[in-house]
Amino acid sequence: MAAVKMGDAADNSTSITLTPEFVPKPVSDLPQLHRYITGHNADGQAIVHSHNDFLWQPMDNDQLAFSVPYTTSVFPVDLNNDADIKEHHLVVNSGTLGLVHPKGTVIRCVDFAPGYACGMHRTQSLDYGIVLEGEVDMVLDSGERHHMKRGDVAVQRATQHQWVNRSDTEWARMMFVLQDCETLVVGGKEMKEDLGTNSGLPPSGNC
Repeated sequence: MAAVKMGDAADNSTSITLTPEFVPKPVSDLPQLHRYITGHNADGQAIVHSHNDFLWQPMDNDQLAFSVPYTTSVFPVDLNNDADIKEHHLVVNSGTLGLVHPKGTVIRCVDFAPGYACGMHRTQSLDYGIVLEGEVDMVLDSGERHHMKRGDVAVQRATQHQWVNRSDTEWARMMFVLQDCETLVVGGKEMKEDLGTNSGLPPSGNC
């Protein structure tokens, strides 16, 4: 394990220990992204608590990459004494974080290589997916296929779906917010998590 320094300034950047699968730059040719976490000074004024570049986890022979800027583990979230920040660092360094974090939330950025199609999958969660770069098809197990462009938002409600980068030459990028949800039952069948064939992540453990 290696210590990676994140951020631009020594007084408010963050140093954490990371497992080898994380890399400090995007696998894609898309711009690096930066995270800012705010807080308060002793006078109750807003400050930037810490900031750092996104860290990336290459997947599926570098055709896919994940970055998780933040997680929460309870709702409502406890911000006192930076409890949420400490918990986030524990979660991302545990090696056990699935697509969804039980009882919490995950914000995840995903880069898709040209022409890449992830496996059909379902999470037991309510997700907001926003296209940041490129154009992506949302494919559903019913056969529906919807073309999404930059700025479009998908609200995934524990449905089987697949993301396909439409371009043969350009990377695509999406940002997702995944929120744990109650077990969904449709036609007497529980809509449990189904990770498909190439998620590369452990089960979420929320169902």
